[in-house]
Amino acid sequence: MSSYQRILYEKERGRARIVFNRPERHNAIDGLTSRELCDALWSADADDEVHAVAIKGVGPSFCSGADLRGYESSPERAGRKGTRHIDDDAWQIEAGQRLNLAAFDMHKPVIAQVHGNCLALGTVIALFCDLVICADDARIAFPPARDLGALPSNMWLYHVGPQWAKRLTLTGDSITGAEAAEIGFALKAVPARLLEAEVEQLLDRFAQIDHHLLSANKRIVNIGLELMGARTLQRLAAENDARAHLAPGTRVYYERVKQLGVTRAFKQRDAAFGDGRARVRGPEIRDDEGRLVDP
Repeated sequence: MSSYQRILYEKERGRARIVFNRPERHNAIDGLTSRELCDALWSADADDEVHAVAIKGVGPSFCSGADLRGYESSPERAGRKGTRHIDDDAWQIEAGQRLNLAAFDMHKPVIAQVHGNCLALGTVIALFCDLVICADDARIAFPPARDLGALPSNMWLYHVGPQWAKRLTLTGDSITGAEAAEIGFALKAVPARLLEAEVEQLLDRFAQIDHHLLSANKRIVNIGLELMGARTLQRLAAENDARAHLAPGTRVYYERVKQLGVTRAFKQRDAAFGDGRARVRGPEIRDDEGRLVDP
């Protein structure tokens, strides 16, 4: 693509920056955004002047997840449409997954620069990157696991281990960026005012190294992940999400959306979870409204 509608693409000093540019939607991802992100990543990978890439967002959030109000109406790829049949559903999930895997599959290193909300599809994008650096007050969660299905891609296991992967994806509860760094979702968390500088200084260091060597050292680690089943698990995640879409609870979600619309349906669902937070250290004591309180 010679120009982009949903993202900004910047290149200088041995780096490319891919910037989600839908601040009014908290950088929710529609089909066009996914395709542009994939195209920009592979373009950076083919450019000898680029040694590494940062993905970040304009406005209050890194990425608030999939744009469920715009996803179906955005320009579609040629191929199957609809999700009435489980195989058609899996086909669509896998098509999106192939786009999201670009950050993992490309040769050069990719940093996710996470601030504000990093929700649902935002976590998918971040976890396919090589490094995640967060603002310490970022909010990270996968709320659709509460009623919309299973995770359509799943790298949580490889970053945070089985118990935290279950704790957070079984409930859709959120953690802060600081907590994300503590359990391994992120490499580190820094104060929001220092996030840009933290990422840029690492890009400076990557820019001093032959990108062929960066590629060799990235790819051997990713091959290790593949030997641990990371790629196979993604295919299984697509099949599992398609199956989960048939669950009674998911059918209730679709009925609620028909009655209330997406925004009100989400608010009604999430109200039962109070502040929707988990706590990495210390007991989770909650008030009558489900909000965490200090012990």
